[in-house]
Amino acid sequence: MRRGRRLLRSRWRGGRQQLAFWVGALLVGLVALAFAWLADQSFALFQQLLGSAAWLPLLITPLGFATLAWATQRWFAGAKGSGIPQVIAALETPSRGLRAQVLALPLAAARLCLTLGALLVGGSVGREGPTVHVGAAVLHAFGTRLGLHGRRAVAGLILAGGAAGIAAAFNTPLAGVVFAIEELSRTFEQRFSGLVLTAVLIGGAVTLGLMGHYSYFGEVGGHLPVGWGWGEVPACALLGGVLGGVYVKLVLPSRRGWIGRLCALRDRTPVRFAGACGLVLALLGLPSGNHVFGTGYQETHALLEGQPVTDGAFLLWKFLANVVSYLAGIPGGLFSPSLSIGAAFAPLLAWLPGFNLQTCALLGMGAYLAGVTRSPLTASVIVLELSHSPDLAIPMLAASLMAAAISGWIAPVSLYHALAHQFLDRLAPAKA
Repeated sequence: MRRGRRLLRSRWRGGRQQLAFWVGALLVGLVALAFAWLADQSFALFQQLLGSAAWLPLLITPLGFATLAWATQRWFAGAKGSGIPQVIAALETPSRGLRAQVLALPLAAARLCLTLGALLVGGSVGREGPTVHVGAAVLHAFGTRLGLHGRRAVAGLILAGGAAGIAAAFNTPLAGVVFAIEELSRTFEQRFSGLVLTAVLIGGAVTLGLMGHYSYFGEVGGHLPVGWGWGEVPACALLGGVLGGVYVKLVLPSRRGWIGRLCALRDRTPVRFAGACGLVLALLGLPSGNHVFGTGYQETHALLEGQPVTDGAFLLWKFLANVVSYLAGIPGGLFSPSLSIGAAFAPLLAWLPGFNLQTCALLGMGAYLAGVTRSPLTASVIVLELSHSPDLAIPMLAASLMAAAISGWIAPVSLYHALAHQFLDRLAPAKA
């Protein structure tokens, strides 16, 4: 009799776990799809304003940044940045209360809404980081309400939610799995691999079922370099590694040098600092033809189609736009803007022998994203799946691995994990 009861309890625990992962992943996919649509609509409204008067960002962007910083500082201090460091922090903290605070559904929802606001006023931000946060929050909330409170079970929920968020945001299931292993957790539990994989596939299937089979940037189909064309690999790796490392040095909070003084100024007057960042972003829009705003999807897509709408200077303007948008302290991710910067390598490398615009742009995307995140496998798989370019697997991995190594020489710490540790350090005194 007792043995039968134990068997029933064991089966119920297993059933609850599967239900949490499967239904939770379905919810993540639906939320990610809705957020993607709202993000596109928000930036479309900003573009309509640009169409009526090109000078409007000089007014709208600083005021919008200041308002977003004020709202974040006053009510949603945990919603700053992309959301991925918060998910890593939730995985690493042993405190159940702290984990619940970081992954609270109202906080994740606030991050989504504030990111929409950032796109509405022209912020150079992406939606993938917030999608990772809301994915982890949804699956964590759903699983804990079903009674899953064990340390490994909760870690599996967070991993699966974050990975499903990436899979649904880009329609890249394989990238979601690699992201969970390489970026979110360095100690991935093999016993949860099947559940995490299933959750990621469900999250991606929601997008596939509602949107049909598509690649984020279309069927680019970059070609494998031949002969001198392989020169694009080290060139993109060098640019991606150097710029990625510099980006990490610029945005990572510090107490030393002029960056430390800048961070101290932001801490003292966060609203005015954000407004100043918004003004700088609006000014960057003037020489760039107003191409530095938003995720950069349209500029990147045009470049990959062989009909670029930007010149070689776009790389500098977009890079600076990403830096000031992140420094402003407003919610928003960096994946899509980073892909846009990497694609902008191509016009600068047109002098290389055997140059191919599409191939070079794709290699640049992977190299720069790897330089920023120090996750070369994730960067490679994301770009390959986004563009449906499997032939580029070997050169893409080579460029991403070299870029991550070069970035590590410039900025020895990983951006997301350093931000996660700083986030936990800030929360620790408040919990004490």
